[in-house]
Amino acid sequence: MEGKTVLLSIWGTWFALLGLIFFLQLTFVRDVTKQMFSNLHRNLDLKVNTTLITCDRSNEDFDICTMNGPTLLDQTSLTLFTLNPSRTQPHFHVKIQPYPLKNSKDAMSSISEFTLTSHPQKYSSQCGVTHHSPALVFSGSGYTGNFYHDMNEIFIPLFITINSLSHDQDVILVIIDSKDWWLKKYADLLSAFSPHHIIIKTNNLTTTHCFPSAIIGLIKHGQLIINPKLLPNPKTLFDFHAFLENAYIKKDTSPMYSANTNTSRPLLTLVGRKGNSRVILNQEEVIKLAEDIGFNVHVLETTKDSSVAETYRLIHSSHVMLGVHGAGLTNLLFLRQGSVSVQIVPIGLEWASETYYNKPTKILGLEYVEYKVGANESSLSWKYGADSLVIEDPETFRDGKWANQLVYLKKQNVIIDLIRFKKCLIEVYKKAILFMNTSGS
Repeated sequence: MEGKTVLLSIWGTWFALLGLIFFLQLTFVRDVTKQMFSNLHRNLDLKVNTTLITCDRSNEDFDICTMNGPTLLDQTSLTLFTLNPSRTQPHFHVKIQPYPLKNSKDAMSSISEFTLTSHPQKYSSQCGVTHHSPALVFSGSGYTGNFYHDMNEIFIPLFITINSLSHDQDVILVIIDSKDWWLKKYADLLSAFSPHHIIIKTNNLTTTHCFPSAIIGLIKHGQLIINPKLLPNPKTLFDFHAFLENAYIKKDTSPMYSANTNTSRPLLTLVGRKGNSRVILNQEEVIKLAEDIGFNVHVLETTKDSSVAETYRLIHSSHVMLGVHGAGLTNLLFLRQGSVSVQIVPIGLEWASETYYNKPTKILGLEYVEYKVGANESSLSWKYGADSLVIEDPETFRDGKWANQLVYLKKQNVIIDLIRFKKCLIEVYKKAILFMNTSGS
């Protein structure tokens, strides 16, 4: 009897322990679940997934959303509606500005807001035009019109986005905030991204369009860069370079030389700058120096109406492209592998020069030569003094203030020291001759 009592006591203790463990597990699950929902609520602005509408706002440069099923575009309200939404899911909508510079108030001030929403079935009967390829929606405003920003915020991100999300499908480009002159300027390139479809401009639409799905926004990897590790099928800036060549080099395209050009001399294209910043004040002397060394020199000065195809032909035919740091050097994307890119770096612009126009040359297989402007060559030394903080220590002068950085960007011109620059051009000439001999042109 006494042994039975002990056994019952042991079993009682065991069941009590099991009960305590069960209670603790319930408490743990409750707390974890509560924390999960708390975190989900807190991160709702970063990632939204309603199955039909998926958005990711976690990147510092861009937001990207997808409509994962039949979608209707209402052009008057800039709204994309899901068709055939699930009855078990609540009505849902989200807004997005589809341009990859979301932290720039200046750039985003001109970007229209798109609304993505689920909607009742009745909208399925209002498709004016039905397409069989997904839509890719982005804005043609922001900093467009500046060649650097056109490539960095539109065309390279377009290449990345299509290669990331379209899964080898054709896409139909849907452009909001577009300017007619800009669309005309880049018609060949835009068509290369969607060769089998017309470009849809929302400001010219008079009817609704329906798509099997839609991507809204553009993915950006950095400054004039494509990170192959972030793509399902790795590609680099060199692949984008080949894409540009396919867009602009046609069967009847020939090198751009004038009738009186001596083709035995390497062609140097000098990217000119107009206005009152980063201008070579003794440009004519620099041109004569280059000609005396042995170059044919062509000056490229573009406007918003300049033909990109003609610019491409000129740069692609060149053995050397030379210019002061600025948007025009983005034309290095048109140079042939093995040709020479020469960047004149004004005072205080070393980081930008390295990041924007040196790093890409390594990927594109270009020869890169840098000429750093001395204090005596910068107009800033005439205004502030050669021993001023502006000249001696730009980083301290900037102190993280954009207004101070603008001193280097907007208030600086250069007079090239011809004696020092001659040494640079002789080095460039040797590289250009080597390129001519190896490329055969």
